[in-house]
Amino acid sequence: MPVWKTFNAQWKLLLLSVIMLSLGSCGGDKEQEKPAAPDAPMYTLVFLDKTQSVHVDKAYVNDKYRQALTDIIENNMKNKGDKLEVYFIHENTSKARALSLTVRSEKDNVEGVNATDREGIETAFQLSLQKEKGIYLRQLLAKLNQQNTGASNQSTDIWASLPVIAKAGESGSEVKVYYFSDMVESVKGADRRDFHIKPPKSDSEAEQDAKEDVKQLEKYTIGSPQVTIVSPFEATASSKENNPHVTHYWQTLFQELGGVSVEEL
Repeated sequence: MPVWKTFNAQWKLLLLSVIMLSLGSCGGDKEQEKPAAPDAPMYTLVFLDKTQSVHVDKAYVNDKYRQALTDIIENNMKNKGDKLEVYFIHENTSKARALSLTVRSEKDNVEGVNATDREGIETAFQLSLQKEKGIYLRQLLAKLNQQNTGASNQSTDIWASLPVIAKAGESGSEVKVYYFSDMVESVKGADRRDFHIKPPKSDSEAEQDAKEDVKQLEKYTIGSPQVTIVSPFEATASSKENNPHVTHYWQTLFQELGGVSVEEL
């Protein structure tokens, strides 16, 4: 066989090998491509203080709380399965679930659809979701304005929110916790805190109290929730009215329980 024919045959064989390798590589990439996993559901807990020391009938408090609740619905209720539960803070907080909401709107599968259809699917989903959010916000605001005239308004058991948070954490969802409260724990008993009678007078005293109380409360595995305190106090409130050491107590307590930071609004 002439040399040029041998060279031509070898060249064709080499070219065919390169093409096959390229095709195999492309196919491998496609096999490795996986659809993005959907976001894990959000689990939101809202604790509304229904004791005598928080007055939601005051214009400033009501406006601040309404706006905060509106933001929570808008930002935390975005996908199917996102959940929001409301508990009242009073004498029997852990048994005072007042509302449970779950997003039911679901976006249709957009895989393989063209841009126009994808936009239509997204629009339909957002319309359904906004309708749900409107209903949920009305229910939430009704709970905000619900009065508690019973004897349970004499005590403020914020400790009792911890087993509720721990249970939410068991769901595997991202947990966000909001306290609409002055955070003045007030429960009678030798092993309890009553900040109405004996509030912490300094940050060091608040830290000492919190570290002592952790011994009772560390049985609750709260995980790593995002905790926010929405206080009822105006920026001009005095330290006598809005005791900063009470806030420091809770910041220390949550830090000791699980390294959880607390934001105050």
